Parts: sequence; structure tokens; C-alpha cells
Amino acid sequence: MGSASERRPIVLGIDAVDATPMAVAWAADEAARRGLPLRLVHAVPPASREIRGYEESRYQEALRRTADEALDKASLTARERHPDLHVVTALADGRPGQVLSRESHHAELVVLGSRGMSRLEELLSAYSVTVPVTAQAHCPVAVVRAPEHTTENPPYLVVGVDGSPSAAAAVDFAFDQAALRGAELRAVWAWQSTLIAHLDEEGAIATLRRLLAETTAGRSATHPDVTVSHEVVRGHPVEVLSEAGRHALAVVVGRRGRGGWTGMRLGSVPHGLLHRAPCPVIVAPSVEDERS
Repeated sequence: MGSASERRPIVLGIDAVDATPMAVAWAADEAARRGLPLRLVHAVPPASREIRGYEESRYQEALRRTADEALDKASLTARERHPDLHVVTALADGRPGQVLSRESHHAELVVLGSRGMSRLEELLSAYSVTVPVTAQAHCPVAVVRAPEHTTENPPYLVVGVDGSPSAAAAVDFAFDQAALRGAELRAVWAWQSTLIAHLDEEGAIATLRRLLAETTAGRSATHPDVTVSHEVVRGHPVEVLSEAGRHALAVVVGRRGRGGWTGMRLGSVPHGLLHRAPCPVIVAPSVEDERS
């Protein structure tokens, strides 16, 4: 194993306005599990056009003081939780979404907290980073807006599957997570029934079950200790996966599924789960996502 400086870190975006201890704890646990350093990053955005000269300087200094305090507090929390964890802090100039997307080039995982904004608030807020970072990051992104559920025995993760390349990337990541945590894995294919009257529903479900088993077969061979179940559930994917994650450690999905419009950086299902899931959501990009 290389030195801490040689290993790709777990990057946690620190929000000085609304710091989330739950995200700090989750990121610290993940770094400790993997034996990786934890990098705490806060971005100081540029001053608005209305602020210039001396006032701009005072404004930026105030932002930096607040950011330093938030970084120190998060670092202390992480070290108290895992005394041997290698923790570094970074204060960067720039818009938070752009800074964290750049950080993702050299990260194993980016972790974000959530202010619980509505979609409209998210669209209008200059501080919203969840959707832009999840859509553009070059590594998986974990959004911790709700706690993982550790009381279920045995613990389990949920992975959404729909036959897309993005879902395949999600399955890879979910198997690794399950193996690290000693957890089971529920592979779920949400099926929305068609209005075509002559559709053979039993045949369609059997086909989906076969595709689901084929998708996980290779990973089961490389992760023999991970117990996998396969479920084809009728309903909207966001609702189905949210319900499946009610007692889960996390829900893992690809960045873009088979639905949605060509050119979308973030599919409607992961976008919906960021607002609805009752546990952390991990969004994994695929090679095809990186090329688009």
C-alpha cells in the first residue's frame, strides 16, 4: 500500500453555511473502511458584482474565516471518530460545483451533504452543488441527505439495474461496497407496465429476471462472499428504489439509465432519488458517461 499522499482520497465537500455532521461521519467511515485519506474541501466563491474594492476584500476575508472554522470543525469530528485517519483540508477559490468537479479527477469518491432543497430552490440557489457535481464528477458521488440504516440484520445495499451501461457501473460499485461492509446486496429492476394489451407480462418479467441475473453473474464470481437477491418490481423506478432503500445502508444507481433524453448528464432516476431516498444515494458514472 502506498503512502497517504499517493492514494486517491475520499473527498468531502464542506458547506460552511449549513455543515452536515452526518456527511462528515459517513465520509470518515468510508475512508477508514478503505484505508484511504480523507480530503475536506471548501470552495470560496467569487464576490458578487455589487461588491468591489475594500468591501470585496473584507467580504472575502470573512468567507475565508468562516470556511477555516468549518474545515477545522469537520477535521476534528473526523479525527475523533477515527484517530488514525489521515485527514487533510483544502480551501479553494471558485464556485463550489466547479471546484468539487475538479477534485473528482483525483478522488476515489466525492461525498456531499444535502440542505434538503426542493428542485426549484436547488435550481435558483447559487450554493447548490448536489446535482451539478453528481452530473459532472469523474468518480462516484455519495449524497448523504439521510442516514444509512445499520439496525437491519443482515445489513444490505440496494442497486438499481435497467440494462444500461450506467447500471453496470453501479453494479460494480455496489458489489465492492457490499464486500467492504460485509453486507448483502439487493439488485432491483423497476418495471413500468406498458399499456399494450397483448403484452405477455409473465414472459416480460421472466426476461427481466434473466437479464438481472446475467448482469450480476460475473460480479458474484469475483465477490463470492456477497449474498445477492434479484427483484423485479412493478412501479416507477424512483418510488421502487426509494421503498427498497427504506432500511438500506445506501442505494446505488448509474448516472444515466435507459430513460430520459439523449445528452442528459444526470438521469431522472438519480435526480429523483436525491430528493426522495430515505438513505444515502451513490451515483456511479460509466465510461460512456465520461465520453459524453
